[in-house]
Amino acid sequence: MCGIAGYFAVPSYSVSEDNLSKAISLLSHRGPDDSGLYQDVNSGVGLAHTRLSILDLSVHGHQPMKSENDGVILVFNGEIYNFLELREELKEKGHIFRSNSDTEVLLQLYLSNRNSENLVDGMLRKLNGIFAFAIWDFDKKILLLARDALGVKPLYYSESYRGLFFGSELKALIPLMDGNLKEPTAKPSNGKYDLEELGVLNFAAIDSYLSFLWCPGKGTPLNSIKKLEPGQYLMVKEGKVAEQFTWYRLPVFRKKTAEVKESTEEVIPSMIKLTRAEAICGTTKHLSQAVHRQMVADVPVGAFLSGGLDSSSILAFARELNPDIRCFTIDAVGTEDEGFVDDLPYARRVAKHFDVPLDIVKVDAFRMAEDLPAMVSQMDEPLADPAPLNVYYISRLARENGIKVLLSGAGGDDLFTGYRRHWAITFENYWTWLPKSVRAGLEGLTSGLDQHRPIFRRLRKLFSGASLDGDARLVKYFRWVDRQDLMKLYSKEFIVALANDRAEDSLMGFLADLPPKISRLDKILSLEQRFFLADHNLTYTDKMSMAAGVEVRVPFLDLDLVEFASTIPDCFKQRGNEGKWVLKKTMEPYLPKEIIYRSKSGFGAPLRRWIRLELRDLLADLLSEQSLRARGLFDPLAVGKLIEANDKGQTDASYTLLSLMCIELWCRAFIDKQMVPSLSRTS
Repeated sequence: MCGIAGYFAVPSYSVSEDNLSKAISLLSHRGPDDSGLYQDVNSGVGLAHTRLSILDLSVHGHQPMKSENDGVILVFNGEIYNFLELREELKEKGHIFRSNSDTEVLLQLYLSNRNSENLVDGMLRKLNGIFAFAIWDFDKKILLLARDALGVKPLYYSESYRGLFFGSELKALIPLMDGNLKEPTAKPSNGKYDLEELGVLNFAAIDSYLSFLWCPGKGTPLNSIKKLEPGQYLMVKEGKVAEQFTWYRLPVFRKKTAEVKESTEEVIPSMIKLTRAEAICGTTKHLSQAVHRQMVADVPVGAFLSGGLDSSSILAFARELNPDIRCFTIDAVGTEDEGFVDDLPYARRVAKHFDVPLDIVKVDAFRMAEDLPAMVSQMDEPLADPAPLNVYYISRLARENGIKVLLSGAGGDDLFTGYRRHWAITFENYWTWLPKSVRAGLEGLTSGLDQHRPIFRRLRKLFSGASLDGDARLVKYFRWVDRQDLMKLYSKEFIVALANDRAEDSLMGFLADLPPKISRLDKILSLEQRFFLADHNLTYTDKMSMAAGVEVRVPFLDLDLVEFASTIPDCFKQRGNEGKWVLKKTMEPYLPKEIIYRSKSGFGAPLRRWIRLELRDLLADLLSEQSLRARGLFDPLAVGKLIEANDKGQTDASYTLLSLMCIELWCRAFIDKQMVPSLSRTS
């Protein structure tokens, strides 16, 4: 698990070794154990790598890794869980290995298929793992970039007249591009930015961050930098993208082939209708297999433990291989808030049940609030969610105790259901038959309830898209604020720059490509798996764990388990108001029932209290009239009214206000280039 960066420049542009070194130094937190550079000045190619040693800790795992004749160079971030099986296949074909690393298996797999017409089937689709890698083929003069199927590992890139630049984190691209992001060199004399000059900003992405708290799709806050999407690869020639291909698509796309193949009488696996017993048995088998294969490492492996069903399930199977596996959780002192559940007693209950050590990092609300600016800077994107701080604090504690790898329960809700919006889809059957005018009335009635009370907030969320139909209502479940309410916050210049772009476009376009007659539950789970995971949960999990030099593995996203979960009927996932039904039944022989059937709680912080107390001074600075007018993105008067309405409980705008704050923090860090304090080392 590492950090990678590099470029393929056009002949008229060159990247200095110093700038390549600066790029990888910005990723040093991702790989404190080793680093390396490769440059081919004549070809205009450079690759850089910083290493967190997990497999084969010797010098034989050093990167960039070269083939025997130096004709192929690889930089790789991630883990290939089936590398031992692939290694044996390659050895049977005559390949000789110098190391025990999965990196060399990836290199040799490419060498075995480099002349094949189908690199996708011969290489990419054989990989079960989490990865982002770059391969420079000197003989063919091509650079290949690829990202894993579900987007566990990030990869950013920029294509311009100067060439193509890439990195594990957005910040690493800036030195490679020589800092040329079109930012203004100084504020004008009137103290206000010119938005036309500030064309560096991606206004559609900013709108998405405010709409969803994250940005679905390939967009970032910078026009010049994009995310390589999950399951994609790029082929670059002469510094330009020559081919872009999606090599992996979610199982839901294959449900349209629900016929028996006449030649082989083979039933398409994704369409097999499982019985209750088969669903439970299969979930047990595939989850156990996923956890076991992801525990392969030459360093100690630990686990997150919140005391929720997902993390506890991972621990149950991990303990089969390591009865003394070390677990980590958080004690957030002073975070009491209405509707906020303390996870610590549940984590202790599970640790006692399995008789495993539990390390607890204690943090307070003031420390978390102080770390917000550094969190935004570290994540490269203004994701408005306090949960990333918990990931960092736990990862920091694990690293201080000699643990480089942590198992996470991320992905359970996205495969088996578990979010309130999944229950809301089931509940739709009780009211969607009503006339549209009545549904609109429900929407209006619930929007006026006191937003200080959790039950009223949930009712408003439940009916916030009641007047919409079909896919539009599905997408609305992901929104935190209505478009018309956001437009009131935007400056006139922002509205003009935004033009006809809509935050929903990526999600709606994805749904339009799905096969016909897919259930609404399948549709929303596909949105979770494609967007919410990759562009939110996995983004912050990677960035904040790697900030502490810790690798996080996600067994729920093992491809075999993902494929199997797609075959489970809806009624075994969401059963009435009971989410994750099949996973709960699966875990009954392993976990106490009070853990399996406890109320779901989020992995976050009491933000509504923060906005009133711990974050109040920071809010006053970031969203002051002077700050907002200088930035030119938002209307100071409208933002002021929103703060006042939130204080009075007329609306629940805590996350919208946090999003506005994170966007300003991001602009200060990346546009204004203000120094941001490092994350605290709470332990």
